[in-house]
Amino acid sequence: MKNRLKVLRAERDWSQAELAGRLDVSRQAVNAIETGKYDPSLPLAFKIGRLFGMRIEEIFDDGETGNG
Repeated sequence: MKNRLKVLRAERDWSQAELAGRLDVSRQAVNAIETGKYDPSLPLAFKIGRLFGMRIEEIFDDGETGNG
């Protein structure tokens, strides 16, 4: 699943470790999500959305719909 997590994190000048701490996950989990190796659980996706003040669909793209 494509996502904008790396861009959003970079815009805030957060390291992967900083984002991981804010989400209560490991840095490795953040890296795996950013690189598309792992799709977050729905609760984690909502947590990411709340952290960035965005809807899940604005961050994650499942390839079935446009960019909103």
